[in-house]
Amino acid sequence: MVVDVRALDKVIKQTLATLEKSRDQILDIADNARSERERIKAELQEIQNQVKKTIDEVDLLERKEKQARIRLMEVSRNFHKYTEEDMRQAYEKARQLQIRLGLLRERETQLRLRRDQLEISLRKLEETVEKAENLASQVGVVLNFLGGNLQELSNQLEEIQQRQLLGLRIIKAQEEERKRVAREIHDGPAQSLANVILRAEICEKLLAIDPSRVGKELSELKNLVKQSLQDVRKIIFDLRPMVLDDLGLIPTLKRFMANLQEESKLEVDFTVLGQEERLAPALEVAVFRLVQEALNNVKKHARASRVQVRLETTPERINVSVKDNGCGFNPQEVFGGKGESYGLIGMRERVELLEGKINIDSAPGKGTQIRISIPLQKRE
Repeated sequence: MVVDVRALDKVIKQTLATLEKSRDQILDIADNARSERERIKAELQEIQNQVKKTIDEVDLLERKEKQARIRLMEVSRNFHKYTEEDMRQAYEKARQLQIRLGLLRERETQLRLRRDQLEISLRKLEETVEKAENLASQVGVVLNFLGGNLQELSNQLEEIQQRQLLGLRIIKAQEEERKRVAREIHDGPAQSLANVILRAEICEKLLAIDPSRVGKELSELKNLVKQSLQDVRKIIFDLRPMVLDDLGLIPTLKRFMANLQEESKLEVDFTVLGQEERLAPALEVAVFRLVQEALNNVKKHARASRVQVRLETTPERINVSVKDNGCGFNPQEVFGGKGESYGLIGMRERVELLEGKINIDSAPGKGTQIRISIPLQKRE
C-alpha cells in the first residue's frame, strides 16, 4: 500500500488535535461520573438506613396489629362482658393499625425498589468511570503512537480500520442489548407494578365497603410484588450476576444453567475439570459471557433437547466446550456476511481480544460444538 506521507502527516496532526480534545472530554466524563457516583453512594446509604428503619417499624406495627386483632376477637367472643363502645373501639383500633401497616409495607416496598435502582445506577457509574479511565489511557497510547514513526503507522492502518469496525459492531450490539432489557422491563416488572397499583386501589376501596375481602386482595397483591421482584432479580442477573463477584465463575455458571433448564426444559450437562480457583475478574466476566451467549444461542435457535458444557482449567489456559444436539447451521454463512449473527461474531471478537482461539463446528442437522481456549497469562 502506497501512502502519501505529507497528506498522512496532515491527517495525523488533525487527528492528534481531535484526540487530545477527546481525551480531555473523556476525562471530564470520568470526573462527572465520579461525582455522580459519590452522590449516588450517599443517597444509597440514606435509603438503606430508611429501609432498615422502616423494617423495624413494620415489625413493631405487626406486633401491635396482631395484639389488636386478638383483642377484637376477645371482645367479639365475649360480647356479653363488653359494651358496644368497647367493641367499636377494638374494631376501630384494629382497622387503623391494618391501614397503617399496609401503608408502611408499601413504603418499605418503594424504598427497596429505590435502593435496587440506586445499586444498579451505582454499578453502571462505576463501569462508566472504569471505561472512561481505560479509554483515556488508550487514547493517550494512540496519541503517542500517532506521534511516532509514520511508516509504522501506515503498516497499522488496516488493523485500525478493523478495530473501528469492531467498535461499530460493539455499539450496535449494545443497542440491541438495551432494547432487549427495555422489552423485558416493559413486559415484566412495569406491567406487574401497574397491576400492583390497581390492586392497591382496590384494597383502599374495599377497606371502606367490605373489609373482609381485604385480606384476600392483599395476599394477591403480595404475590404480584414477589413476582415483580423475581423478574427484576432475573434482569439484574442477566446484566451483571452479583454471585460472579462473590463466589466466582463456576457457581455463577451453575446457577445460570439451573435457571436455563427451569425456563427452557433444556437438559444441560456441566462438567468441570481442573481446580476450581478464582481467576482475574475480567477473565471470569469474559468466560461467563461467552458461555452465556453460547447457551442463549442454543436456547433460541438450535431447537436442541440436550447441551453439554465442559470447562477445563490448566496452569496455562482455560478451555470451554459447548456442544448441543440441535439443528445445526453453516458457519460460513454466519461469518461470510449472510444475515446478522452478532452473538457468534461478538463471541469470536471477544475471544480474539483475549488472544484466545475459538472453533465452531456445525452443519445443518448435525448439531453444534463451540470450542474456546484462552491463555491465562493474558488474563489481566
